[in-house]
Order: sequence, then structure tokens, then C-alpha cells
Amino acid sequence: MTLEDFNAGLLGFLDASPTPFHVTRNMAMMCENAGFIKLDESDKWSLEVGQKYYVTRNDSSIIAFTYPGSDEYVMMGAHTDSPNLKLKPSPVIEKNGLVQLGVEPYGGLLLNPWFDRDLSIAGKVVYENFQGDIEEMLIDVQKPMAVIPSLAIHLDDKANKDRTVNKQTDIVPIITTEDFDFDIWIEWALSKEGVRECKKLLSHELSLYDTQKASFVGLHDDFIASARLDNLLSCYVSLITICSTDVSEPYLMVCSDHEEVGSESTVGAAGSFLESVLRRMTPDFESFTQLTRKSLMVSCDNAHAIHPNYASKHDENHAPLINKGVVVKVNANQRYASNSKTISRFMMAAQKQGLSLQEFVTRSDMGCGSTIGPITATRLGIDTLDVGMPTFAMHSIRELAGSKDAHQLYKILLGLSLK
Repeated sequence: MTLEDFNAGLLGFLDASPTPFHVTRNMAMMCENAGFIKLDESDKWSLEVGQKYYVTRNDSSIIAFTYPGSDEYVMMGAHTDSPNLKLKPSPVIEKNGLVQLGVEPYGGLLLNPWFDRDLSIAGKVVYENFQGDIEEMLIDVQKPMAVIPSLAIHLDDKANKDRTVNKQTDIVPIITTEDFDFDIWIEWALSKEGVRECKKLLSHELSLYDTQKASFVGLHDDFIASARLDNLLSCYVSLITICSTDVSEPYLMVCSDHEEVGSESTVGAAGSFLESVLRRMTPDFESFTQLTRKSLMVSCDNAHAIHPNYASKHDENHAPLINKGVVVKVNANQRYASNSKTISRFMMAAQKQGLSLQEFVTRSDMGCGSTIGPITATRLGIDTLDVGMPTFAMHSIRELAGSKDAHQLYKILLGLSLK
């Protein structure tokens, strides 16, 4: 796949995926278009050698794999969630002639960039139909319907000096000056998705998102600017890789929800999803153990590119540059799972593609984030390394990455083929 085709698909994927539910649905659709057969965890599986399959859990995590009868796999891991503002269960707040929506920050998001943005709402709605059955539907309003206005500098003379954001009181979006019934609005949103039989709203998992589209930025389209680059970049790379892989090649993709809040859930990397699938792919515990010990997991996420205005925040010998290649992430305290063995294998695959790698190590006097890499390695004993694409403004409402690095990761992952 050419760089141009790759990036065109990436921008479309970013715009169509405002929540983990939409991410998973879009990835499932692309897997089906590539010939993958859908599995259901609650059914008995009868896997056939020479086929390829996918399965989802909670509509927010997905695993896809080829099934050539191999006892070792190249695995790619990413996460479907991104920091955002989630609506509270009873979100409507009416005061000062305005209707607002109560929200709760999800993950370690950068709060200041959420002000003065055209925000919409998307997510999952669960409702009772007229027959008394429980139904689920994904909604995406798409139109701007909420905004969090900044306080004018005339009323806050410290705004440019030491501005802080109170998570409870300062980031409450406004939506209207008119009367507002949340349940009626939900029925309207459901009707846009073709639902005509909503008797009662039961529950929802809805998030705010920026309606600004993903786009190229820079004199030569050097950058891609978008919400949710962390970690939809890696989801897209993993998806295109496995959809480009012949069924004879043993590849597996796992994209899990809840990484931004620790991964400890039924659908997170610390849960049972991947282990359960691997056990069902193998006939017995001996085969399962052989597969986990022979396989390689590439945990794909983002990496902090050296910021030209804050270069001192980086270790000068391990400061990745935008559009200069995929980053291998290393941490002595195992916040990343990379080791000399897994790094060397990945390096050899890059060299075969004529590509160079970069390294990222956090400054020794600063804290280091983590990924699904160490979690997966710990739970399953799979040799793992952590890699990523250099990124600015990680966890902002709009992040910035290079327009070349993701395509290079795609080429390296294909080069890891066991054949």
C-alpha cells in the first residue's frame, strides 16, 4: 500500500471513530471486507485451518487472527480508547439561563485545549423497545452541539500565568438556552440511526468529541493533526497490516479498551480476552504454552517526540524526531516491555525494509507512562516490545504526528513475517 493510500484511509478512519465502540465497529467491518469470519465468544468454536477470524468483546475491544495451523504468531497490540470527557449518568444541569451537561474526565487528558471547541456527542445507548427487549445502538450526532467557553481574560488576570482547571466546575459544557429533555434527545439521536421503537432509555456510555476533522498540516503536509491519534494510529496500522497478510502467515491483532485508565477490566489488556482467544486457538495447555513462548507481541502506541520549545524535557540521546522513523521504547523499570531480544528482532525487520529506528527513554528524573506491553507480557508470558510513532501534544483534544512514520511501522510489521 502506498503512503498516499495509507494516509487517505487513516484520515477517514480517524474521523469515523469518535469512541472505542465506533473504532471497534469500523475495524470489524474492515476485517469482514478482508474475508475474516466473525466469531462469538458465547458460541462453541470450530476453527478451520486456512481461515481467518475476528471476535469482539463489549463492542469496544477486538481480536483478529489468521489461522494457518502455526504454533507461533506475530502479534500486534494497541488500544481503542483515548482520553475524553464522558457524560455522567444523569448529566443535565440547569442554571443561569443555560442547560449544561455534567461530565467526568476519562484518562489523563490535557484539559485546557477542550475550551472553545465545537463539540459533539457519540457512544453507546441501551434502551427498552416496545416488546420489552433490551437493545443497544451506537450513536454519533456529528453536529456541534456543545461548547466549553473560556472565562474572558478581563475576569481572570492570571489566565496566561498559572491557569488551572477544576474538573468538577470549570469544564461543564453548555448546550442550549431552551428547555431540554435528555430522554427525548436520546430518542431523537436513536431515530437518526434508524431506531423507531425506543420505549425507555436504560443506560448510556456517551462522550464528547471535537468535530474538527483530521487533516494534513505543514508546508509539505508534514504532519497529521487529529483527535485520538493516541492510539488510533496504532489501531489503524495493526488493522491494515493484518488485512494485508496472507492467511498462510500467522498474524494476530488485539486492540483493547480501557488502556488509558489502567487496562483492568473485562475488555482491557489486563483482562482475560486475549488469553481466552489463544486458549481456544490451541488444542491443549501444552500447545497454548508453546504458542505463547514462541510468539512475539509488538505493543504499538505513541511516543513523545522532542518538542522544539521544551527540548529540556527529553533525554538528549533518546529524543525522537517527527518523520524520522518508528520509535523503540525502553525503560529499565519495565514500564515498557522491550528487551534486547525483542528489540533485535524488530531491528532486523526494519533493516530488511531499509528503514531506521529511533529510541525513546524518559529522563531519569521524570516519571514514565506505560502501555499494554508490560501488562500483556506479565499475564501471558509473551516476549514483547514497545514501539510507537513520534507525537506532539499527547492526550490533548488535538494531537500531532508525522505523516510518514505510521506507514513505516506498517512496513516493518509486515516484515516480521515468520516465513
